[in-house]
Amino acid sequence: MVTGLLEALGAAACFGVASVLQTFGARAAHPSTGSRKNSGVDAKLLAGAVRQGTYTAGLALDGAGFLLELLALRTLPIYAVGAALAASLAVTAVTAARLLHARLGPVEWSAVATVCGGLALLGLASGTEGGSHGTAPLRWALLAAAAAVPALGAAAGRLPGRARAAALGLGAGFGFGVVEVAVRLIDALRPAALFTNPALYALLLGGAAAFLLLTSALHRGSVTVATAGMVIGETIGPALVGVLALDDRTRNGWAPAAVAGFALAVLGALALARFGEPADPGAATDPATAAPLAVPTSRP
Repeated sequence: MVTGLLEALGAAACFGVASVLQTFGARAAHPSTGSRKNSGVDAKLLAGAVRQGTYTAGLALDGAGFLLELLALRTLPIYAVGAALAASLAVTAVTAARLLHARLGPVEWSAVATVCGGLALLGLASGTEGGSHGTAPLRWALLAAAAAVPALGAAAGRLPGRARAAALGLGAGFGFGVVEVAVRLIDALRPAALFTNPALYALLLGGAAAFLLLTSALHRGSVTVATAGMVIGETIGPALVGVLALDDRTRNGWAPAAVAGFALAVLGALALARFGEPADPGAATDPATAAPLAVPTSRP
């Protein structure tokens, strides 16, 4: 149990730092204001971003985080892993402040403390992962949900400003949530079973679409606004699927504590969405220059 929670927190740390690095890379790839015309599933934007060193460094951290997430999902309920991953927003805020020479104010530090307290409570209350690997209809439904993620991104890409970043982040969160559930629905790695399992294709499609949407979200707008939308998308839905369909449970008598811990972790993370607004949405810099890419605001 402790090992699984440490793996989930390690994944959150990787994802949190990766979000900041990918923000630099995404904006440096297409710094012009003409990017307002990009849709939420702009493959050209991703192609340009992967040529940036900061973006590829973020991808490497994402890969490490994904491996840690897979390990955590094999020992912890989805709701516990999802809440732990919500802590990535706290890591994102702290990392952004560090790179941009800004500071977190009392409100932000209180939100970070709330996330940590919620995770501690959730860790005490969590049981082991459920033994169910889902049903065939659930696997097909998950594949349908993965196919809907690009359509959601295309619609979100037409929204203006802050709403666009939040909606694209939410869509990315849905995609990553599909990945979380899909890991639990893959119960056999034999080729004959693996390649006929719809969950495998849901994992690949949901993950790829999520990366496209998140790259577009980070290209314009606050990194934490985009990540806040992602936190909502990748925590609540997968947690409900885990409890209702995959037999995830808490320790005996600890269900209220688990609910409280989950709520504190997610709400604390979302409170950090107020941290960080772009000083100049059309500008992009490399972190080494210390020029503002997204200037965090401290509002006590």
